Amino acid sequence: MNKLKDQCGRRGERIFSNLCILPSLAGVLIFFLIPFGIVVYYSMINNPIVHEFVGFDNYKKLFTTVAFQKAAKNTAAFSLVSVPLSVILSMALAVMLERNIPGKSVFRTFFLSPLMVPTASVVLVWQVLFHAHGTINQIIEKFGGTGIDWIKSPHGQIIIVAMFLWKNIGYNMILFMSALAGIPRDILEVAELEGAGKWYQFVHIKLRYLSPTILFVLILSLINSFKIFREVYLLTGDHPFDKLYMLQHFMNNTFNSLDYQKLSSAAVLFSLIMIVIMAILLIAEDIFGKDVEN
Repeated sequence: MNKLKDQCGRRGERIFSNLCILPSLAGVLIFFLIPFGIVVYYSMINNPIVHEFVGFDNYKKLFTTVAFQKAAKNTAAFSLVSVPLSVILSMALAVMLERNIPGKSVFRTFFLSPLMVPTASVVLVWQVLFHAHGTINQIIEKFGGTGIDWIKSPHGQIIIVAMFLWKNIGYNMILFMSALAGIPRDILEVAELEGAGKWYQFVHIKLRYLSPTILFVLILSLINSFKIFREVYLLTGDHPFDKLYMLQHFMNNTFNSLDYQKLSSAAVLFSLIMIVIMAILLIAEDIFGKDVEN
């Protein structure tokens, strides 16, 4: 009798748990899975009116589009530079601020302050700095150099890399500081007693425990690097200089021209690339951090 009551109680708890997560599942289905399925469908038809299935023809046309090639190349170059720099610099700052240095709280506040500034205000400041007659060019000319129009030159990506780092390093730094605080002190003390130097401790102990945080910061920085469109759009508009033309520009302009097939194909391809990159990062972290878990 008691066994039957236990079974009924467990079944009731299971039903109640399923009912509790049902709204979340419905939200994921309605706002994520179904729209993504529609995007995949649109990427394989000729237009929204006829709905004729054309397979991968839209993807083939996408790869031959000059604007897409330029946007993909610029976005890849920007991410390959900005994401590793964001991880390395934020981790270096976290290690530095882990020590007892004067003014630690001031430094921490300074690096976190960009998170509190609206994007439009940030862009306005950077326009003043990097305008053809802006502050940076005035400093360069004062020392005998020749100023350039940074926003409309091949050096334009330097601006958005610097802006990206300025905006994101503080938050990443806090994540690394939290991870460093969670490393067991006894392991570091034993290593120090055994004669291990600071560099050895960092490479062979701290980095091992930091691997999950490094993975998280890598993924977060990668996602944020694809969201740089807001800043570039406010700086330059729909059609910036070639080096500043990103994938988001291509998608935005394609949407404005109502070319849903090309837009859907780019969105699906972009999603697949992100899934592959994240899978590689997860596998690498699993291999690198396995000995820490053991």
